[in-house]
Amino acid sequence: MKLHVAALAASLIIAGSAFGQAKVDPKAAEALMTKSGCVACHAVDKKVIGPAYKEVAAKYKGDKDAATKLAAKVKGGGQGVWGPVPMPPNAQVPDADIKTLVAWILTL
Repeated sequence: MKLHVAALAASLIIAGSAFGQAKVDPKAAEALMTKSGCVACHAVDKKVIGPAYKEVAAKYKGDKDAATKLAAKVKGGGQGVWGPVPMPPNAQVPDADIKTLVAWILTL
């Protein structure tokens, strides 16, 4: 199982890409999003409970620190940026998966 997860994560980011500027396979990223439980509150192109990922990408476009900021919010949770509903922390999601997901979101 660990090998499968590692292979999935490795396949998402093309070697040589900088964090936050990676070319990410959308189908593999969506599979990781589903596996990690993100789909309970987010969708790519429409607001669910939290913002659409395309809205997140637009908001942080041009912010060189966006990947680091967003990874910290995903891991630790947050509130107030997108409204009053808090995003719970996702401490159970491996850091590598969070970085991959954030890199993908920022490409949208």
